[in-house]
Amino acid sequence: MVKNSLIHFFYAGFFFVLVCNCAGKEAQAVSEEQQRKDTERPNIEQAQKNNRQDQNTASTREKVSRVLTAAEIPSELRKKIEENVSNSDSNAFLFQLDRILKNTDKYLRILVDKQHALPPDYEPDDLVDLQYKSYRAGITDPMMLRKKAETALEEMAAAAKASGVTLVVSSAYRSYEYQIGSFERWTARLGPKEAERVSARAGHSQHQLGLVVDFGSLNNNFADSTMGKWVTANAARYGFSLSYPRGYEDITGYAWESWHYRYVGEDLVGFINSWFGGIQQYTLRFIHEWEKD
Repeated sequence: MVKNSLIHFFYAGFFFVLVCNCAGKEAQAVSEEQQRKDTERPNIEQAQKNNRQDQNTASTREKVSRVLTAAEIPSELRKKIEENVSNSDSNAFLFQLDRILKNTDKYLRILVDKQHALPPDYEPDDLVDLQYKSYRAGITDPMMLRKKAETALEEMAAAAKASGVTLVVSSAYRSYEYQIGSFERWTARLGPKEAERVSARAGHSQHQLGLVVDFGSLNNNFADSTMGKWVTANAARYGFSLSYPRGYEDITGYAWESWHYRYVGEDLVGFINSWFGGIQQYTLRFIHEWEKD
């Protein structure tokens, strides 16, 4: 009887050890499998993240190319932009574009030309009278600009004055109604075809934005004057961009106006000069198509 009890006790102990050993090995296997999964999970998540980034990058490149085509950007400028966008180590173009688009003042970048008009009732709500602290007026009529444009003009004029140059402002904000009369006068003087080259129809004038300054004598002798040379060399530092450069009438729709500068802000003027050869029209067309796409 005792012998049988000992035998049963021996076998019970043996099976207990065997079961525990198997359970331990199974638990160890489960633990090792969990560790493997935990190790692989970040790699899988990173791969998925990289895949999404690659898809987003490819989508962005496709959009850039599509918009460059829609905006009719010349091949030499297009190549430079596409090369930058394709270079994962350099996103200067997209970084600058993003800064510009985050600016809530859309009128700094709005396209106003022969095909794109402002509403007849558009009038900036922050127009101020020109102050004439460091610059002077070229006409007797009162003139106004948007506050930020007048501030930039004063800073630029002060710098010019310190260099011995006095800036003369001959035109600034023009209302829709004023532009109706202006275009009619040019049409009566030159005929419809020539008037279209030198004057904008109402709603199509950048002057209605309250961001444009016409300097000097309103003819292209301005380009070779001391004032004109100073403005050409320094306007961009204060956020001003030449709207209608020489040799681009087929792009802008207007004859060369060496005196007509639009305030677009330092970020946008830097973008114009860095990527679009200094041509405002190309840049604003690109941004217009980008926001529309």
